Amino acid sequence: MSTALQMKLLRALQEREFERVGDNQTVKVDVRVIAATNSDLAKMAREGTFREDLYYRLNVIPIQLPPLRERREDIPVLAKHFLDKFAAGAPMQVSQGAMRVLMAYPWPGNVRQLENAIERAVTLGAGRTEIDVADLPPEIQDAPEAGMSAPFVDFPDEGLDLPAYLLSIERDLIHRSLQRTGGNRNKAAELLRIKRTTLVEKLKRLGQE
Repeated sequence: MSTALQMKLLRALQEREFERVGDNQTVKVDVRVIAATNSDLAKMAREGTFREDLYYRLNVIPIQLPPLRERREDIPVLAKHFLDKFAAGAPMQVSQGAMRVLMAYPWPGNVRQLENAIERAVTLGAGRTEIDVADLPPEIQDAPEAGMSAPFVDFPDEGLDLPAYLLSIERDLIHRSLQRTGGNRNKAAELLRIKRTTLVEKLKRLGQE
């Protein structure tokens, strides 16, 4: 915001009046202003790049919002909100595997990046009832942090079928290892730290052979 515009905003906040562009009639206002920024306004005020008097006018009730990576418990709630937004009227949900990846990703673009990822996934998963890992953007699928985090478990009130859940985790990890290695079973087995023969046996058991 330019210095001139800062001055105009300060006057509107202090005097509760302003003039429209191209008009000389003063308009009285009674408003409450909610301002958001990702800049350090206190530092800018000290450095003279942001008006100090405007800073104190705006900084009445400051709310510090941590980045998404520091409040991962919000990710399932936000994901559902964006699903309701982009898949309105369609019974679509995020698979356990995809949710684990979303929970593990560091989200440098914060909530807006998550929103874009869900919108993309809904578009690619059109006609299906579940968003899978393959529907997520490549940079999220391939994030090295994803494999290092504890799995996300959406624990329902009625309980959880543990054998089926563990089987779904195993199926998802095998699928992702093969996807990452272009179907090369030797390299996939190395990623999973198991023998190739063990991988083949698991594929047969899971009906993926």
